[in-house]
Order: sequence, then structure tokens, then C-alpha cells
Amino acid sequence: MKLLITGANGFLGKYVVAEALRRGHTVRAMIRSAADAERNGWADHPKIELAHADLRRRKGLADACRGVDAVLHLAAAKAGDMYAQYGGTVVATENLLAAMEEANVRRIVSISSFSVYDYMKVPYFSTVNEFSPVEADAFDRDEYAHTKLVQERLVRMWCTERNWVFTVLRPGVIFGRGNLWSARLGAKGKRVWLRIGAWARVPLTYVENCAEAIVAAADADGAKNQILNVVDDETPTQRRYVALLRKREPRRPLVVPVPYSLAWLTANAAKLFNRWACGGKAKVPGVLVPSRLAARAKPLRYTNAGIKRAIPWRPRFTLAESLDRSLSSHDAALTAIRGAA
Repeated sequence: MKLLITGANGFLGKYVVAEALRRGHTVRAMIRSAADAERNGWADHPKIELAHADLRRRKGLADACRGVDAVLHLAAAKAGDMYAQYGGTVVATENLLAAMEEANVRRIVSISSFSVYDYMKVPYFSTVNEFSPVEADAFDRDEYAHTKLVQERLVRMWCTERNWVFTVLRPGVIFGRGNLWSARLGAKGKRVWLRIGAWARVPLTYVENCAEAIVAAADADGAKNQILNVVDDETPTQRRYVALLRKREPRRPLVVPVPYSLAWLTANAAKLFNRWACGGKAKVPGVLVPSRLAARAKPLRYTNAGIKRAIPWRPRFTLAESLDRSLSSHDAALTAIRGAA
């Protein structure tokens, strides 16, 4: 297959490019500058075409889509205010879908997020799956959750109306080289780590495992018109995962545990104080917003049974192997691309 990959230069995107090549596909990588291609070793690769485009503008997008069999849509804005994230995620997706229609491309794998779930409605210690409740609008949470929710609805509506094939993948916490910590654990300093909660499972998916799921979904019949969660087989508790990270630190930091119940009471007290004393207008840290705290640290479990039924995917790397690969001086997956150029 020939695959267009948006967000190809991102943390996840580079591994999706590598996995697509490993499976024998041809890749058209959407990037913003030639420097991205040079830095990644893609400039002279025989199986990588480069598409210079900005998804926030429609100019040139149809040409970028033309001739591909499917689009793997990873690009999204993760920072900035609502306008920046809406433009980089929702408007970008709308522009891409319009370009696909003009180029007659009718299959898309769109990458969403676990952020769309309504963690306030999910019962304690229950299992989150594809049928768990999602947010109505997520305005109380944050800009990222809201824009990913709108993006999902846009893709599903657009593809259903046109009888296209879509797959929405919701990865959990994608971790890997340079991205081992998560807000689901608490706050990380150089010498002190504040761990909020202990027994909540962390829905980890190692970046190479996640990339394999994304590429596999592009031509799997079982993934057609499906929403699927992507998590690895091992979803350790916060306590265990922080212990594993600490063990791999040259200078082991001090871990300060904060019980989830205490954090929950504090967040609700802060919410009441903000409402009564500040009219609800005060900006408070995310950990003191109950809906955000629940999304990060509520004691829950996670499953990958749905995606295993839908596509031929099993996480290739265990948790221990994933951590070792993340901390290795040699990145085997990305080095393989440069070597083939």
C-alpha cells in the first residue's frame, strides 16, 4: 500500500513511518520543512516521498493526498490556547478530509486519545473500553480533550455520509525515548517526584507497539468503521511504574506519595473556593480540577481486547523491553530508516 502519514515528524509519527516501511509499504510523509526530512534521514530514501504542506491551509493538500491508498492521520495540536489547538486539530482534519475527497482517497486511520472518555462517569476500579462513556464537550477538562472529541465526531460523520472506510484509534499513554513520565503519575522534579495515587493502572502503549497497531489498522478488514483503544498487555499500577522508572535513574529521586483520596478532597475544596471566592474565574493547576484529576489518576483498569479481536496485532515489546529500548543509546527502529536511505 501507499500511505500518506500526517504528523510524520512527530514523536509517534517517526515510528509509524518506520513501521510502514518495515511492513513493505511505500510512505508519503507530510512535513513542513526540508530540514525535517534531512534530520530524519528521509531525503534520499527510495520508499519515502515527501509532501510539504500545512494542514491548517488547504493549498496543496489534494496533491499530497492524490495517489495514496489510505491516510494515517496523526497530526494534532497539543499545546496553545483553544484557537491554536482547534486550528491545529479540528480545522486541520476538516481540510484533510476535503483534500481526500478531491483526491478520491476513501480510507483514513485517525488517531484520537483516551482524553475523550468521561472519567467522572466511569465507576472506580472498573475497566475502560470502547463502550465507556465519552465527554459531552470536555470544556471543563482542557482544550486538548475538547478538540480530540470534536475531531473524532468530524471523522465519523464525514466518512459515514460518504460511505468511506474509517478507523479511529484511541491510544493510551504513549511512552518511549524522552517520553517516559506522564501527568497520570503526578509531578516530576529533578530530585523529587510527587506521585498522585498508587493503584490506578497506567494505560501505557510503547511507541513502537502503538505504531504497529496504527499501520496494521490501515488494511485490516476488522478495523473498518471501528473505534479501538490501543494499550499494551501490561498496564502497571502507578506505584509499580514509578518504581520501574526510579530504578533506572542514575541518581534515584525521592518519591513523595499523595493518596488519590486526599488529592480528590483537595481538588473539590479548591473548586468550591474558586466558585465562592473568585466566581469560578481563577486559574488553578490541573491537578486541582476534579475532572482533570479523575482523568489522570482515578483508580481504573484498561483492556486491549477490542483491538486484538479486530486486527492482527499483539504488542511486540514487553514493558521491561520497552523501557530498555527507550533508554538505550541506539534507536534501532529509526536507525534502520537512515541506513536504507
